[in-house]
Amino acid sequence: MPGWLEDFALKAVAFFIGKARVSDLLINKIVQSGRNRPHPWSTKHDYISWSGLTDRSYSARLLPAMPLPEEEKLGTRRPPLDQTAQLFAAPASGQRPCRKSTLLFPAFAQYLTDGFLRTQVSNVAPFDSFPEDRRRTTSNHDIDMSPLYGRTPAQTSVLRRMSEEPGQKGKLKSQWIGKEEFPEFLFDPVTHKVKEEFCDAAGRPILDFPLGINNLPVGSDRYNHIFAVGGDRVNATPYVAMMNTLWLREHNRLAGLLELAYPHWDDERVFETARNIIIVMFIKLVVEEYINHISTAVIPFSANPTVCWNAGWNRTNWMTTEFSLLYRWHSLIPQTLNWGGKRIDGSALSLNNTLLIERGLVGSFIDVSGNHATALGLQNSADFLVRADSHAIAQGRLNNVATYNDYRQAMKLKPLRDFKELVGTSKRKDEQERRDALAAEMERLYGDIDNVEFFTGLFAEAPGANGPLPRLVMVMVAMDAFSQALTNPLLSQHVYGDDATSRVAFSPEGLAIIAQTNSLRDILRRNSAGLDDAFVGMTRQDWARNQS
Repeated sequence: MPGWLEDFALKAVAFFIGKARVSDLLINKIVQSGRNRPHPWSTKHDYISWSGLTDRSYSARLLPAMPLPEEEKLGTRRPPLDQTAQLFAAPASGQRPCRKSTLLFPAFAQYLTDGFLRTQVSNVAPFDSFPEDRRRTTSNHDIDMSPLYGRTPAQTSVLRRMSEEPGQKGKLKSQWIGKEEFPEFLFDPVTHKVKEEFCDAAGRPILDFPLGINNLPVGSDRYNHIFAVGGDRVNATPYVAMMNTLWLREHNRLAGLLELAYPHWDDERVFETARNIIIVMFIKLVVEEYINHISTAVIPFSANPTVCWNAGWNRTNWMTTEFSLLYRWHSLIPQTLNWGGKRIDGSALSLNNTLLIERGLVGSFIDVSGNHATALGLQNSADFLVRADSHAIAQGRLNNVATYNDYRQAMKLKPLRDFKELVGTSKRKDEQERRDALAAEMERLYGDIDNVEFFTGLFAEAPGANGPLPRLVMVMVAMDAFSQALTNPLLSQHVYGDDATSRVAFSPEGLAIIAQTNSLRDILRRNSAGLDDAFVGMTRQDWARNQS
């Protein structure tokens, strides 16, 4: 169906039954695109086992493992890793732009997924020194804001002020740098050791060590600006740390409001209520700002949890290895970007919170929103991220993930029959020539379209006309996003759906604030000065819907 006709049909249906009802119908259809949880398989074994069904330190699987037959283990079906990784590298002529997204889109995506897609990674050894780690996960399997609050009670405890003093109840630890609130720093500025307050009685760090920290030179100034936070990936770049700083400020703001409204509450209740509000507020933005940015539908989705209360797909979350892989959106990140009025290389962002502190929270959000993302797809990753693509390919192989066509069929899409169909067509001559050359190179490497690996095939497709994601990526992201976000325990029928209980869980004030929050910009405006009329958003200001 042409895009304009599909849009017209959805608008017509919405006219008669309402946008909210159309949203519910679309969500149900999307979630039912693939199999529902619980899945019979996990990455613990390539077969079904009791421990595989119960040990959540491993990722689940959407499809069963597909080990290579003995005669194919030399590479006749899986081409050499280095050659496959080069399919992701952008050419010397530069990256293709994303027509729809600003850099705020991948910044939010990374912060979101770093909370629950937590493949276990060694922070010291090279990637392939402990390959079995890539079968495991440190995830809690829920959207629980663990980058802000920590994965474990012990981590949460050391991130809190834990004070009954007036004005301090329920708050997270923070510091003021000038007129701005940030998380506290993790390391002692002289010794570069983790501060005692973030260690246990034996002096062992309680918080997860920041990933990549051991790549910094000894004595690097960047140690002095590493934040003490709940996730080991929060310090990865200043735009991820920016997200965490925003939510820290909002948590502490809410704690202050709750303490004023309920002075008899103790520190614990103020903290837990503020955390409840933050998690639900975040999930609302996941659906109504982030998913609606991804979506190509003309009718926006609503974060209405009632759609899942009696749905057959309302099951306990368990993140899959496929979901972890498909979210490696490295090619969205530009090789260079503007920050603070300067053009810098993207590699300079690594573990560099100085950029955030000097620019300030509002300035950082404005800058990130002012940079266009690059297009998601093969032949478009910045040079400093091709190694990350190589790791993702290797992880798929280690876990014996099935093929790209297998997943198309699992998601009720027809399998593709040749490489040119995979890469698609373009009206632009230069773009068509690029796609033809890509199809030829993929055929040289894989031989047969049915041999194309899941991760490679996902990004061989071009993004759709009205969205930033290729088709299979979008279908799988939407299925998992709705079935994992709206099933959060805080949104259950017996918590969020019961008026009396919801007032206890969130407070009337918290429920009102959730209702009034529709974007990241709303939260930024009430936690920082100087935003005025500046643009902050995931969708480029010059984007226009394509009706073809």
